[in-house]
Amino acid sequence: MSNPRINLIIGIISISIFPVLVKWAPVSGVTSAFYRMLLGLLFLLPYVLFRRKFTWPTGTLWLPILLCGVIFASDIAVWNLSIHYSNATQATLLTNLSPVWVGVGTFLFLPDKPGSRFWLGTLVALIGMVVLIGIDTFTSMKLDLGFALAMLSGVLYASYILVSKTVLNKIDIVSFMTISMAVSSIYLFAICLVFDQPIWHFEPVIWGVFVVQGLVCQLIGWLTINSAMKQMDAKSVSLSLLSQAVVTGIFAWMFIGEEITAQMIAGGVVILIGIAITYTGRKKPALDQEATGK
Repeated sequence: MSNPRINLIIGIISISIFPVLVKWAPVSGVTSAFYRMLLGLLFLLPYVLFRRKFTWPTGTLWLPILLCGVIFASDIAVWNLSIHYSNATQATLLTNLSPVWVGVGTFLFLPDKPGSRFWLGTLVALIGMVVLIGIDTFTSMKLDLGFALAMLSGVLYASYILVSKTVLNKIDIVSFMTISMAVSSIYLFAICLVFDQPIWHFEPVIWGVFVVQGLVCQLIGWLTINSAMKQMDAKSVSLSLLSQAVVTGIFAWMFIGEEITAQMIAGGVVILIGIAITYTGRKKPALDQEATGK
């Protein structure tokens, strides 16, 4: 069985390029999300069909799998709307409250209750996120529609992690992703139509960006993250995903020339310290008893 922490690192690197690609190719965020899901699905289907790797879920699993597809797509759509009504910085900070909601959800609904080390690590990591984004942004937040949408995005992200963790204990990753991405694609296509978002007549370079998003950000990124989630607890995965902000900053510096300041470096270091707190001083996480490793 593959190493879950290595899979998680690969996944975080893969999804961290997505914001840079969105900024580099100025297309509607919802449109980008739609093609990310659709092309990821199209890249996966040949493997599913020719290798016959698809397993039909049992009756009780259909609802949570379909729900995962809708939640994931809704998260992307709501996050983009929150940027429209506020700004990307505030939306990013509030969305990254998701580890808190995962911790609360785990405490209320799952047997693996979060301990003091998780809450300490989460607090330190969120302080790092505030430092990275800037104290001024944090203190100048307004309780408006953009704020509410960004908070909702964080709740949706946490809900996806919790629900998918439960589902992945009972079905193989490829089958889960095939169904959930198909649902997300249909759902996002409908959103594009309702909100009159462009879905055609793009330049070749834009189509190239869509292909990278589908293959790298969606397929490779979430295959590896889901593989890690199948073997690790949802709390650690959700907190580790905060490092996406650090990796995205590095990619933005490398590919689109964004400046990396001392403040960003300090915030990134604090985020990584917070994540490390949850992994140090404890036994190596055991694999879930029901994980099949398929």
